[in-house]
Amino acid sequence: MLGDALILLTLGGMLFFPTVVAPTVFKTLPEADAGAFLRALFPHYYGFLILGTGAATLAFGLGAPSAALLTGSVTISTAAVLFLLVPKINALRDQQLAGDAEAGRAFDRSHRLSVAINFGQIALLIAALLS
Repeated sequence: MLGDALILLTLGGMLFFPTVVAPTVFKTLPEADAGAFLRALFPHYYGFLILGTGAATLAFGLGAPSAALLTGSVTISTAAVLFLLVPKINALRDQQLAGDAEAGRAFDRSHRLSVAINFGQIALLIAALLS
């Protein structure tokens, strides 16, 4: 029960960020400010996901091993995104803004990868709820 509630809370944050926060930021702030704001916000977003899914993993424990495996996978993959992919994305974006067109293409690919991972994580959390 607690594990399900933690998943639902985490899913709510995962859906709220790209559907409400990011579009509002880009509509409200100039592009450079919007990018800086989101760059500062992303570590908190990923931290929220790590805490939510990590707590769900512990809540499921041995009582629901398949759900624990799924939520644990999201926790680990989120940490990898935060510590490996986000710094790469930030560096590529800086290079793109400095005029490096190839870095811009690499930034786009890396950003799309992070979005795809996020959608995959949503699917894993839904699967955990259904398990």
